[in-house]
Amino acid sequence: MTLRALYLLAPALVLAGPGQAFTLNVLHINDFHSRIESISASGSTCDAEAEEAGECFGGAARLFTVIDAKRRELMAAGEPVIVLDAGDQFAGSLFFTTFQGQAEVEFMNRIGFDAMVFGNHEFDLGIEPLVAFVEKAEFPIVFGNVEAAGDTRLGPLNRDPVILSVGGERIGIVGAVTTDTQEISSPGPSVDFAEVNAYLTEAVEALEAQGVRHVIALTHQGATYDFATAAAVPGIDAIIGGHSHTLFSNTIEDAAYPYPEMVAGPSGVGVPVVSAEAYSKYLGHMILTFNADGVVTEVAGDTILLDASVPPDAGILARIEELGAPIEALKSEIVANLATPVDGSRETCRTGECEMGNLVTDAMLARVKDQGVTVAITNGGGLRASIDAGDVTKGDVLTVLPFQNTLATFRITGAGLRAALENGLSQVEDGAGRFAQVAGMTYAWDPKA
Repeated sequence: MTLRALYLLAPALVLAGPGQAFTLNVLHINDFHSRIESISASGSTCDAEAEEAGECFGGAARLFTVIDAKRRELMAAGEPVIVLDAGDQFAGSLFFTTFQGQAEVEFMNRIGFDAMVFGNHEFDLGIEPLVAFVEKAEFPIVFGNVEAAGDTRLGPLNRDPVILSVGGERIGIVGAVTTDTQEISSPGPSVDFAEVNAYLTEAVEALEAQGVRHVIALTHQGATYDFATAAAVPGIDAIIGGHSHTLFSNTIEDAAYPYPEMVAGPSGVGVPVVSAEAYSKYLGHMILTFNADGVVTEVAGDTILLDASVPPDAGILARIEELGAPIEALKSEIVANLATPVDGSRETCRTGECEMGNLVTDAMLARVKDQGVTVAITNGGGLRASIDAGDVTKGDVLTVLPFQNTLATFRITGAGLRAALENGLSQVEDGAGRFAQVAGMTYAWDPKA
């Protein structure tokens, strides 16, 4: 693997010279998944009525407000700050379907990100939309372990490793995306993915050879893999991750881990690992204090809930409405005609096999049959409406499936499949929504067992 020329920029005021104690504020998101409009608690697009009721979260306009305010506040106090994205801007709403990444990068530019690492979904549409995204970005994209030298379009855009000049210090940003990207996305034959920890070890060494004393790993591989990386790769001061949509928080009761989760690095020094769930519902704010030797001596911060208390920026909202005009037309597009209604009611789909469950899982299976997939499963609670006989619009489809989930494929053992089905049946009596609607298989169960 070859490390490219260093890329430098200065997002903050010069405050302290090398060799001095240094505090760095890092604002971060991950797995935005095209949630340009605000979202409901479940992650689907919020409507005007819910927004008026104060029930919405996140979105580009709210994200702009909070990042802009935080950055102004910190810089006015003389505190260095950078804004990072741990991947997966692509895929998840009709904005992405319509604009193929151009809307997402426009709002990232307006918000003022300082760096982003590729996520696996950035490769969903192949190379061309990704090239257009990278070319339009006004911030460096961290290629990390993405080996694109053989691609004549993407390869020349690689400017790794990235160095941000901030507060009189140079901050190295190394990156990595899950090596499963080749199987779960569509990067094509001209792109490959190096083993993560081996790549990061080499990248950190290259930065240290350049005299860079502070290194942040911006990763898109999932929390458990981040913990393994923190324990294995020397020289990383902090890891900001994505991919598993994991919430790290000291204030949210059902968070998976505290903010940060400290992992003993190869030298025995603790490495903070953080992530901010997904969809811009939260903004992470990590505060790193380095001593004069460049060692992290203190870590503070938490994730910030972007709820109705954060007002969306009016200018960003106006641009979203402008871009959304053709999307509203798209929702009216007729995609099918039904001779008879399809039952997708809550009462039937959460307690047993239902018509909508069969339709949706059959469609899922048809979509991925070329991957050798033989079984499809979705939970009955994810089916939110029935469809009447007659013309069916994309808006109708979005009403049935409002959560903008991503279709995932993987291998599973028979024991694992049985466990998944039993989990689906575990709260049928409570109408919990776990009931497994399936295609490509049948199963029988005893509600009295």
